Amino acid sequence: MNPESYTTMAQVRAGVDEIDRQIVALLADRFAHMRAAARIKPERAHVRDEERKALVIANARAEAEKLGAPGDAIAMLWDQLVEASIAYEMEEFDRLKG
Repeated sequence: MNPESYTTMAQVRAGVDEIDRQIVALLADRFAHMRAAARIKPERAHVRDEERKALVIANARAEAEKLGAPGDAIAMLWDQLVEASIAYEMEEFDRLKG
């Protein structure tokens, strides 16, 4: 996949669809890590860590900018991703230890 060589919208769409499949697979792995965190953390209060959240978002922004992607957009997406991850981890914590 090389977007610079595409000449049709069908190629663009096929490329985007493939990337989306890869992103979903990576997100599934990320959420598996949230399940592990829920299992490992001794207290529910440890699930939300604002300092760690800020670091994760800052790292995503920096990586995006290094790769030439829009840092603000990536930071906004990562904020939503981290919040969804925290919610999922809390659900898993309650399921495992509730």
